[in-house]
Amino acid sequence: MREEMRGRAWRAIVRQAFFSLESAVIIALAIALFGLGYQPFDWWQPAYWLIFGAVAEALYLGATVSDPQAAQRAVDAMLTEHYDPDDIRNPRARERLRRALEYRRLIAEAARKHSGAMRVSLEATASEIDDWVALIYTLARRLDEFEENSVLARDRRLVPHDLTNLRRRLRAEQSPEVRAELEEAIQAKELQLANLRALEDRVKRAEIQLDQTLSALGTVYAQVQVIDSRGADRTRTERLQEDIHEEVSSLADLIAAIDEVQNYRLSSSER
Repeated sequence: MREEMRGRAWRAIVRQAFFSLESAVIIALAIALFGLGYQPFDWWQPAYWLIFGAVAEALYLGATVSDPQAAQRAVDAMLTEHYDPDDIRNPRARERLRRALEYRRLIAEAARKHSGAMRVSLEATASEIDDWVALIYTLARRLDEFEENSVLARDRRLVPHDLTNLRRRLRAEQSPEVRAELEEAIQAKELQLANLRALEDRVKRAEIQLDQTLSALGTVYAQVQVIDSRGADRTRTERLQEDIHEEVSSLADLIAAIDEVQNYRLSSSER
């Protein structure tokens, strides 16, 4: 995800630079001087203005694309656009995503205050958070899907009631054939109920995990603020990256667990 995001950001920088006012002036001036046939020197040919314009444009685009601050601003804007908090309908999850994006931006800004190897290390730390933000967004979407799924809401309400009725009928039924069918129906309902409760449990964990994740992001931001260029703090940045990897892995595992239960429920309902 991170490399894809940076690739998209790089292309956005190139497009923005090419269609900027400065770029337009360079191109227009070169074409105008070529059209006028202006020759500042005896040996100068009008076609040289086109070559001059192409070189100037290439230098301008190169300087813009290689600007790390422009690249970072483009990545920040791309993240906010791609993981738009307004896409999330759960208010608590939406606010946590918004704050996560803010932490990501602040950590990137803090990294730019350093130079040399420490800046490279802290910018790598900030980049690791891109995956973190992506998973926060995905987890928030899973919460929306769960809360807005009318079939799930219906099943959570009716399945316990259906199971109670089936067990009552089994106790009163005398026919062996009917009892066998009722027992099979009860097993299916029990499995469905267990699956629903497992999904509910994972959704509750997701809500808690969002709070823990936001706290962890705040801790990373606070630690970045006190890092300086000493050798000891280079070790601290490595520990920060390890902590981020653990958080990302934890979120990814939780999302996978939710998807596993959800997919199993869907496949069971189709049988």
